[in-house]
Amino acid sequence: MSDISRKHVGPRMSEAVVHQGVVYLAGQVAEDTSLDVGGQTAQVLAAIDRLLAEVGSDKTRILSATIFLADIATFPEMNKVWDAWVPQGHTPARATVEARLAAPGYTVEVKVVAAC
Repeated sequence: MSDISRKHVGPRMSEAVVHQGVVYLAGQVAEDTSLDVGGQTAQVLAAIDRLLAEVGSDKTRILSATIFLADIATFPEMNKVWDAWVPQGHTPARATVEARLAAPGYTVEVKVVAAC
């Protein structure tokens, strides 16, 4: 049986779970919902950077990403921030979908799986 490590454990979920050299991050949303989708995307990606660093990983080791947008029309604006953040040559497998998010102020949520 392999060890499972959890970070920032709450009553409903953990922010990160590490198992067999892979980290699974919970969906990340912006803290400041007054920002547009570009601003929220930047906050979300910064949170992903912090969580990955905590477990000894980084964005070059992301295996897959799922991006949820409250409005698919904001896809180009989100991609502008994403493209500036993701290291070329290290782009993960990715899916982007339109979805109703947990709170009305959220415009984007990102969930990633990365190697440690």
